[in-house]
Amino acid sequence: MSQNSLLNVSNNELEIIEFIIDEKQPDGSVYSGHYGINVAKVLEIIRLPNITSVPSKCDPSVLGTFNLRGKVLPILNLAAWLGKEMATEENTKVIVTEFSGVQAAFMVSSVTSIHRMTWDRIEPPNQYVQTYSRETITGVLRIQDRVLFILDMEKILASLDSTLDMSQVEVDTSPVEGAGQFHLLVADDSSSLRNVMQSSLEKSGFQVTAVGSGRAAWEFLLRTREEAQAKGKELTDVLHLIISDIEMPEWTGTCLRPKYARRRASARCRSFCSRRSSPTRCMIKALRSVPTGRSPSPTCRA
Repeated sequence: MSQNSLLNVSNNELEIIEFIIDEKQPDGSVYSGHYGINVAKVLEIIRLPNITSVPSKCDPSVLGTFNLRGKVLPILNLAAWLGKEMATEENTKVIVTEFSGVQAAFMVSSVTSIHRMTWDRIEPPNQYVQTYSRETITGVLRIQDRVLFILDMEKILASLDSTLDMSQVEVDTSPVEGAGQFHLLVADDSSSLRNVMQSSLEKSGFQVTAVGSGRAAWEFLLRTREEAQAKGKELTDVLHLIISDIEMPEWTGTCLRPKYARRRASARCRSFCSRRSSPTRCMIKALRSVPTGRSPSPTCRA
């Protein structure tokens, strides 16, 4: 896959960085947990820097701050946040990330490889996995004999910084006159953001269906279209707006939008993402060229 192929809005591709957290077990043995993060959210991977401790740390997983070429960034022990004890802190690696305009770093045991694939390889986590992980796993990836958990780094940061917690954002939920006649579909793999959008819109009086993946959104669209046609109606008579994340397990918003456009449906479709990288801007520019009736332009969530 070339870089251009990764930016093609219809090919549904991504790159995942695989990293390991070596966890110390009660019996003294070491278990290696495999995790993943979208490469587009990673600025760089570095060795463990000199860390400056901060007073009154809000969480034991916060190691402190460090200087990265003139920028002071917070650094977290990811194992500690997950409730695990890292077997050793020697030869550890630090993943420097950026999303929603915020830069932060995560200490892990090692970084192993980068995997290129299509989004349909990423499985949505089941309810058990979500509950066990405090709803911080957005996807599951099977590679050979191991399972990688794709972590919601944004939610991890939000748990430590209330200004990043979408559930704490004040949203105008005043009742909207006539809102009850409009049905909205919300698709986002982040349970926290999905719940905020659904709750806020429902409080304003809208009918809302929320799903956690692009495939689930597409299946809902097909099912709703069939039900509408059975009653002599069009899909756009019963569904009026689609709000979709760009990056989701199985199918992305960039894949969902062109498929939706090919059906010549004219409901509005709004796409968004949490990162401001150049590749994202390229995808958004390409998405704007996809005709979807009266669709507003895609945006970057910030």
